Amino acid sequence: MSRLGWADLGLATQNDMAEQADMLANLVPSVPLIADADTGYGGPVAVARTVSKYARAGVAAMHLEDQVQEKRCGHLQGKQLVDQEVFFNRIRAAVNARKDLDLDILIIARTDARQGLGFEEAYERLRRAVEVGADVAFPEALETKDEAAEMIRRLGDTPCLLNMVSNGVTPEITVEEGREMGFRIMIFPATAFEGAIVGVRNALEKLKNEGRQPLNTAGIKHAFNLCGLQECIDLDKNAGGKTYSDV
Repeated sequence: MSRLGWADLGLATQNDMAEQADMLANLVPSVPLIADADTGYGGPVAVARTVSKYARAGVAAMHLEDQVQEKRCGHLQGKQLVDQEVFFNRIRAAVNARKDLDLDILIIARTDARQGLGFEEAYERLRRAVEVGADVAFPEALETKDEAAEMIRRLGDTPCLLNMVSNGVTPEITVEEGREMGFRIMIFPATAFEGAIVGVRNALEKLKNEGRQPLNTAGIKHAFNLCGLQECIDLDKNAGGKTYSDV
C-alpha cells in the first residue's frame, strides 16, 4: 500500500517488493529486516530469484506463503491456497537457493490455511515446511489465543512468528502475552502505516477547514534529521567537503 497506493491484493511485483526491501534494509543496516515475499512470485525458479534479490539487498528474513498467485492480505476473507506440495516446493526452492548461492537469510514458512481448511491443516503444512528446511513457522490469522498457544506447543522447538494486525482475524495479543505463549518473533506490519493515515487525515482536515497547517507537527528540520540529514552533513564534512556547511 505504501508503495503503490493500492490495497493488498497481490498487485505488487517481485521487482516492486525487492526494491522496497532494498531501500528499507539499507536505511539502518544494523536493524534486521523481515520482508514479505508473498508467494515467491512464481514457480521454483522465480522463488530462487526472489531469495537472491532479497538476500543481496540486505534482508535478514523473508516469509513465503501458500496462497495462489492471485493472493490477498491474510486477514481478508476468501483466500485460496495451493496444494501442499506446491507450497513445499516453494520452501524447498528457497532453501536450496540459499545454500547454492551461499546467502545469509532466514526462510519463514507462512500458511493461510486456518481460515478455509482449519487448524489441523495449518499445523500440518507448517510442520512439513519445517521438515523441508524452513527456519521459522508463521501461522497466519489464527482465530483465538488458545489456537496460538496450541500451535506453539505442537511445533515444539521451532521458532514461531505471530502477526498482529489491528482489527484483524487474530485477537489482540500483547508482546508480553506473545512471549509467555512462546512466540519468538512478533510483527506489527501496519502499526506505523495506520498511525500515518490518522496523522495525515487530521492535518489535511485542519488545512481544509481552517486554512492553516497544524501547529503541533514535527517540523521539516526534524523530518529531515529522521531521514539522515545530520549523517549526510557529517559524512561530507569528514571527507573535507563544504557542501552542507551552512545547512
